[in-house]
Amino acid sequence: MDQFLINIFGDNIIKYIIIPVPALIWVSLFALGAVLAERKISAFMQDRIGPNRTGKWGILQTVMDVVKLFQKEFVFPLRANKVLFRMAPFVVFTAAFLGYAILPFSSVYIGVDLNLGLFYFFAITSLGVMGLLLAGWSSNNKYSLYGGLRSVAQIVSYEIPTALSALSVVMVAGTLSMQKFCVLQSGGIQNWYFLGGPGGLSRLIMVPFLLSSALILFISTLAETNRTPFDIPEADSELVAGVHLEYSGMMFAMFFFAEYAQMFAVSGIITTLFFGGWQSPFGDLIPFLNSPVMQIFWFLIKGLFFVFVQIWLRWTLPRVRVDQLMTICWKYMIPLAFVNLFALGLYLVL
Repeated sequence: MDQFLINIFGDNIIKYIIIPVPALIWVSLFALGAVLAERKISAFMQDRIGPNRTGKWGILQTVMDVVKLFQKEFVFPLRANKVLFRMAPFVVFTAAFLGYAILPFSSVYIGVDLNLGLFYFFAITSLGVMGLLLAGWSSNNKYSLYGGLRSVAQIVSYEIPTALSALSVVMVAGTLSMQKFCVLQSGGIQNWYFLGGPGGLSRLIMVPFLLSSALILFISTLAETNRTPFDIPEADSELVAGVHLEYSGMMFAMFFFAEYAQMFAVSGIITTLFFGGWQSPFGDLIPFLNSPVMQIFWFLIKGLFFVFVQIWLRWTLPRVRVDQLMTICWKYMIPLAFVNLFALGLYLVL
């Protein structure tokens, strides 16, 4: 009986504590670093100083912001639905964090290598829409409600080109397992786009299709994470702060944790599908560069590059209007994704 209990609780400790904790620590540290990076990068691009008073070069600014948010009082709107109002930030963050379960940080560290890993990611992160809708509706504020409805319309719409662009990689690879995507791109940077397809000229023919899919996926994920130029749900010129207008303290911070967690999650998906995942760009030329520790390094570096591009675009492009947002999705992104998917599928069949 004792051995049975040890086996049960031992497995549960490994599954529910030891494996998720590193990912949770990474999300927390990444959110702090990304907020500071966003301030510093935006200041550099706009010829401003940026945070430079708290700590050396201002590196403790976001830490002090967290301390400030912990100390702030959590205030309810007078006629808010308190149960749903409290629940919404946790639903949004949980949906974003659960996506990390299938991110392959290395060949030995992944939450769970599901056969339907890619399908799981799109399904579980979509639940964040419910949290945004709950936050907007339960706040009893028309600006929050508008922000929640915009979030639903935007995210649900852009999930279509996101899924279609990912399907093109699935057709070539013949799998939905995230680890297998990485394994099929072994052999160095020259194999990142081809995923173990046939050799020679046939590989080169697939490059434009897969690069188009990568571009469509990246643009669509910008909309799904509410990043500029698609940050319509929190358009300050129209909705003040949008869906999280009535939130304060750490409840307010949960939305930002979720946004930055989602930023790296979608960057990890793009890295895994198109850019080798944890594979070294130099292949097996230097064995040390493909060791499990270095695999984590390569995955994080590639993912952080796409996070940098997301930050770069935020401080470069203007925000689009709501009608332009939907036009880009339904008149351009979805048809292009369909044509790209059909052309690649026809080529693979023939």
